[in-house]
Amino acid sequence: MQHMLSFFCAAAAGAAMALQGTFNTAAGKVIGYAENTLVVHVIGAAVIGLLLLFGVGRGDFSRLAQVPWYGYLGGVLSAVIIFGVIFAMDRLGVGSATAVIILFQIGAAFLIDCFGLFGAEKIPFAFSRLLGIALLVIGTKLVLR
Repeated sequence: MQHMLSFFCAAAAGAAMALQGTFNTAAGKVIGYAENTLVVHVIGAAVIGLLLLFGVGRGDFSRLAQVPWYGYLGGVLSAVIIFGVIFAMDRLGVGSATAVIILFQIGAAFLIDCFGLFGAEKIPFAFSRLLGIALLVIGTKLVLR
């Protein structure tokens, strides 16, 4: 059951990412890419702030100092992601940009897994996973044509 819920959450996040990129690109064409990236983060912070006020979070801000240094880079990467998606989708189209994004996302994830980087559980190298990435490269090239 937990596996199915995790799969559903990942599927919903994937679909939401394609929609978000499309929506952000539409707004970015009107107000600018960097400006829209800021707007997206302000709205996102407000939504999460409201959820926390209503008791959705179960974390502990008193432990903030215990977060490893790289744990704070998520905000920086979030800005890079939003801006990059808007820029790429505007020029490549939603499908082509998403194909490239997925290819590099899985490639980076593969390296993180193989080396157990940033506290991630180390998952042994497997040629089948490398073959999967090679097929993604081929698929991405076909999508970009």
